[in-house]
Amino acid sequence: MCTKTRSPLTLIHGLGLVAGLALSAPALATDRDDQLRLVVPPWPGVTVKSEILAQLITPLGYRAEALELSSTVGYSTLQSGDSDAFLAGWLPAQQESYDAAMAADAIVDLGNNVTGARMGFAVPGYVAEAGITDAAQLADPEVAEHFDRTIYSIESGSTVTDMIEGAIENDTHGLDGWELKASSTPGMLSEVRAAVAEEQWILFYGWTPHWMVPEYDVHILDDAANVFGADSGRSDVKTIVAREYAEANPNLARLLDQFTLSAAEQSEFIRAYSLEERDVEDVAREWLTAHPERVAAFLEGVKTRDGDDALAAVEARL
Repeated sequence: MCTKTRSPLTLIHGLGLVAGLALSAPALATDRDDQLRLVVPPWPGVTVKSEILAQLITPLGYRAEALELSSTVGYSTLQSGDSDAFLAGWLPAQQESYDAAMAADAIVDLGNNVTGARMGFAVPGYVAEAGITDAAQLADPEVAEHFDRTIYSIESGSTVTDMIEGAIENDTHGLDGWELKASSTPGMLSEVRAAVAEEQWILFYGWTPHWMVPEYDVHILDDAANVFGADSGRSDVKTIVAREYAEANPNLARLLDQFTLSAAEQSEFIRAYSLEERDVEDVAREWLTAHPERVAAFLEGVKTRDGDDALAAVEARL
């Protein structure tokens, strides 16, 4: 993550709507805090997303701080009052931490901030165009031969690689006898890149949002066996806010509730930041400048901390 001083998102290392917030009505600028402490694991998507939010709230009279923490530690800080919000509550992957925080009545779930998040068996676009759209087709001997009966995945011992190993052991989709080649994410994607260059068939673990999607026209296969989770591996990416913070800051809570993106949008700015290695501040600012209609939707009914028009304040800064 970039930490240049011109960024409004200050980095600190190491560390359904709720009744009473009245988010359905225009928020009043009565927020207790002028600071928003965001849990930001070192993942490209949440890094850029948090920077976009930071640049959005700065003209409103707030300041953002990024706490570079794992998601597990992040949930603990939300419960202890040492952080305020988290924009990458992936479920069901983080279900245990999420359930513990909810059971403690310590957090408010504002719902998905990314629509279309998903993971599963994946193929490049030209393979999908050849008609491979469903994991059940892997049981066809001709299709299996096209893929050389090989699946590429990320690190051994990772949850998703364990899921693939289980599918092979259980002969799900006829995968008995297939070879699983697990490596790092960059290692897996280097294999994808090489295959795409030659338009060879390749089957790998894919997910969205990620830069692989626009770069290789990735298609995630339908999967009635739900190898990667219910509903063919579809996931929620939730905005999680500490309950006390949400109740004390209804204006900013409204903005957090309305701050939503599509998986395709997030994949594109992940590509700019992670693959093209551009400064996170520039990527975020360019996204905001290029999407005025989305900015207006984020800020509907929101005020500056002093009670002025939020959209006018942001437009003046941008």
